[in-house]
Amino acid sequence: MAQLPPGIRFITSFSRDQWYRAFIFSLTFFLYASFHLSRKPISIVKGELHKHCAASHEVEVNSYKEYAAQIQPVKKPSNVSQCGWEPFDKNNYKQLLGALDYSFLCAYAVGMYLSGIIGERLPIRYYLTVGMLASGLFTAMFGLGYFYNIHNLWFYIMAQIANGLVQTTGWPSVVTCIGNWFGKGRRGLIMGIWNSHTSVGNILGSLIAAYWVSTCWGLSFVMPGVIIAVMGIVCFLFLIEHPKDISCSCTPSSVKMQHLLIDSENCSVSLNSSTVVTGEGKHGTSAISFLGALRIPGVIEFSLCLLFAKLVSYTFLFWLPLYITNVEHLDAKRAGDLSTLFDVGGIFGGILAGLISDRLQKRASTCGMMLLLAAPTLYMFSAVSKMGLEATVVMLLISGALVNGPYALITTAVSADLGTHKSLKGNARALSTVTAIIDGTGSVGAALGPLLAGLISPSGWNNVFYMLMVADACALLFLLRLIQKELRCNADHTL
Repeated sequence: MAQLPPGIRFITSFSRDQWYRAFIFSLTFFLYASFHLSRKPISIVKGELHKHCAASHEVEVNSYKEYAAQIQPVKKPSNVSQCGWEPFDKNNYKQLLGALDYSFLCAYAVGMYLSGIIGERLPIRYYLTVGMLASGLFTAMFGLGYFYNIHNLWFYIMAQIANGLVQTTGWPSVVTCIGNWFGKGRRGLIMGIWNSHTSVGNILGSLIAAYWVSTCWGLSFVMPGVIIAVMGIVCFLFLIEHPKDISCSCTPSSVKMQHLLIDSENCSVSLNSSTVVTGEGKHGTSAISFLGALRIPGVIEFSLCLLFAKLVSYTFLFWLPLYITNVEHLDAKRAGDLSTLFDVGGIFGGILAGLISDRLQKRASTCGMMLLLAAPTLYMFSAVSKMGLEATVVMLLISGALVNGPYALITTAVSADLGTHKSLKGNARALSTVTAIIDGTGSVGAALGPLLAGLISPSGWNNVFYMLMVADACALLFLLRLIQKELRCNADHTL
């Protein structure tokens, strides 16, 4: 009898349940990556919507005369000035671009609180599919302004508001699904790797948008819109919400797993299997109330911490390409390509945060350590980025890791831990609401960050970085009580 080929032996070495888990891991990874892919174009196109030119009366224009002379649009539609796309070609362009960011993120923050509650009461597959199709429509709608020569500010603002609302269907859905399939044993590492979909989506979105930004920026939105809509169809065809739906035996409730969050009433680490999501919880219990979710120990502290952590992350997400354009004197495409290094650093930061928190069994302390290092790193970034391209590359990688590490850990492993807290007694339907509360509160900061950057940046980019450092300090401040409890409990266990 001939020996099986190595590839077949590898495939058969995994059980049916393991293959299903790997499939859901990969599918939800690419589904949410497409959400971030569709959010990224606006930050890339900003450099094209407004370009420094001789017609501008800004103070800093003198330092860009040579740079502006080199940028000639390949195709200039009617009513487009040499300063960019009307109405963003005026001196108050930073405030107008900030208004676009704020419109999307404010709608996202408000919608997120509702999305988790609605998502608990609807099948995840249908809810997520509709959200992705709608996201594709409204993302492409922004780009249609280029092809139909639209110069009304409210058209672009309404497109952003609508897109922000429908994009809230994504996060509670995918976190609930991945939480159903994976337990707490190595959740930090697994979700740290899984959460790299955020950075992968940002990188792909930047590259796709940058490819067309200088020639036909409308396609920078239309193509990502088509991609997320196609992924919505894939979601409808293949997403499995819960292991029980296919009689999979790999439900997390079958194993006792360690709870990494500290109980609010004592220092003991819970080993009770009731802390884990059960299949019966999904089908046999009612959805948790909003106030009930807030009473779960740690939800308020991590939510407020995420508010400031996400403020920093999304300020980079929406303003980094324009900052690079200003500081390095690069065109919109090269600045967009260079900005992807921040997300590359974010991939390593998220994985590192998950790995450390699993090893130390301290989620809050891991976040606090990275936040403590992030503040001085941001100051260094603002100073070093003016010294040349090589220094900027290094600081982009380091800053991306430290800024996105805590953000990634809180929105994934921490949210899943809190959503399956032992006080819920196995109610799996709470996970969507808890996730939405944490990410919704964080989204308030995500809305404020780019808005504040738009208001502060005219006074100098250094002031923007000071604002980001203060935000990191505030994020750390809200975790101090949980960090203190983790350290005290660790000391008690060592005695």
